[in-house]
Amino acid sequence: MTNASEVVANTPGQKVHLTGISSMATRQLLAELTSSFTARSGHTVAIESVGGVDAAKRVQAGEAFDVVILASDAIDKLIVAGVVAPGSRVDLVRSGVAVAVRAGKELPDIASEAAVKRAVLAAKSISYSTGPSGVALAKLFERWGIAEEIKSRMVQAPTGVPVGTLVASGEVELGFQQLSELLHFDGITVVGPLPAAIQITTIFSAGLPVRHNTDSARAKAVKSLLDYMISPEAAEAKRRQGMEPCQ
Repeated sequence: MTNASEVVANTPGQKVHLTGISSMATRQLLAELTSSFTARSGHTVAIESVGGVDAAKRVQAGEAFDVVILASDAIDKLIVAGVVAPGSRVDLVRSGVAVAVRAGKELPDIASEAAVKRAVLAAKSISYSTGPSGVALAKLFERWGIAEEIKSRMVQAPTGVPVGTLVASGEVELGFQQLSELLHFDGITVVGPLPAAIQITTIFSAGLPVRHNTDSARAKAVKSLLDYMISPEAAEAKRRQGMEPCQ
């Protein structure tokens, strides 16, 4: 990868339109980064953000994209499946899980692992996502030995539906999801991130579909996009959107 400083604003030559697909967790970040990249390079980018499960299915079905951005384990599975090119994975951000309640509601104590466990046991309903953080959360509840006790109160948000939607509507009392997905959501209050002892960190990565258009101008534009996304210049945007750079 080259340094982002090599992506010169409005460089001469053919301008291309890149397409991509991502999970919802990186939607706001990608909108900010692609806008900045377009201003720098003149290339335009349209990345569709959907539920991670649906995104992976569409890539596996052979839908054409120039870049795929999903949790790193999902990218790895697509590589094994032969639909994302081996060696093309580029780690972009680390993303942690936060806790949210409906706006105006009393904020639970989540300062420690024991406090989070008490908050979960006290909640009338708990929501989590279909993504990797949701899987890890379910395993945490199993480790605590409370999975069966709270089973009837657990509400898994449908793929592509933010947990914040269920929290804001009052359908669930306590929501767990990537901080990046809760930050800009109306009608909820982000209580804070999970404490370090039980924090669930997901790495989101980019990969190149094996069927993507590899003409010279397009390949160079995709490389420039990924160079910019992992550059120091992109770090501030990542933190602003509740994530941390991998580099």
